[in-house]
Amino acid sequence: MKETLIRTERLSKSFSNKGAMQHVLRNMDLEIYKGDFTVIMGASGAGKSTLLYALSGMDTPTLGTISFGEAIISDFESDRLAVFRKEHCGFVFQQIYLIDSMSVLDNVLAAGLLVSKDKKAVVSRAKELFAAVGIPEETQRKFPTQISGGEAQRAGIVRALINSPEILFADEPTGALNSKAGLDVLDTLTRFNESGQSVVMVTHDMRSARRGNRILYIQDGVVMGECDLGTYKPNDKARHEKLSAFLAEMGW
Repeated sequence: MKETLIRTERLSKSFSNKGAMQHVLRNMDLEIYKGDFTVIMGASGAGKSTLLYALSGMDTPTLGTISFGEAIISDFESDRLAVFRKEHCGFVFQQIYLIDSMSVLDNVLAAGLLVSKDKKAVVSRAKELFAAVGIPEETQRKFPTQISGGEAQRAGIVRALINSPEILFADEPTGALNSKAGLDVLDTLTRFNESGQSVVMVTHDMRSARRGNRILYIQDGVVMGECDLGTYKPNDKARHEKLSAFLAEMGW
C-alpha cells in the first residue's frame, strides 16, 4: 500500500482572459504517492504546468483543496506557503535560474542557508550531492556562465535537493538541453528516485516520460488516464511499447 504524499480534492484553476473565464484545471481528485516518479503528460495548454505549480504551492487553486501530508496547503497564507515550499519542496525548471554573479557552489549554499543555519552541515550536504551528480570541485568554483547547460541543470538539481525536500518538482527539465546533456539529467533524476526521492515531472518528451513509474495524461484540465510502467530499466522495449500504446489511446 503506497503512502499518499499529496492529495487534491475538486482542484480547479480558472483565469480571466479578456473577460472570458478559462478553466485550466477542472474538479481534479488526485493522489501523489511517496517514492513515485510521477510524470504528467498532455498536449500544450492541457494544464500540466498549472497542475505542477498547484501541487507544489507555487500557485493557489480557484476552488478545491490540496493536502500535503496532514497540512492543507491550499489554506495557507502566502508567507506560510513560501516557508513550506523552502522546507518541503525542491524545484527544477527548464530555465535553470542560477545567479550569474555567484559561483555554482555559492548558488547551492545560498539555498541551503535559507533553511539551515548550520553552514558546516549545508556544505557537507552540498559536497555529497555534487559528487552524486558528477560535478567536480573545479566546476563548483566556476560561475554559471562558465559551465555547460547540462552541468548547470545538474547543479540546479543539487540546489533543489540541498534541503532534503520530501518531493522534487521538475518542469520540462531537459527541454533546453541537447540529447547528451538531457540524458545525463534524466539519469541523475532516476538515481535519486531509486534512492527514495519522490519526483513529479512535467514533460512532452517520450524519452523523459519513460523514466517515470506512473504516467498521468492531462487533457482540458482533467486526468484522462494513467499508466503504471513499474520500475525503470534501461533499454526496456516492452516499457516503450506500453507507454506508446497508452499515449496513442489518449490521442497524444
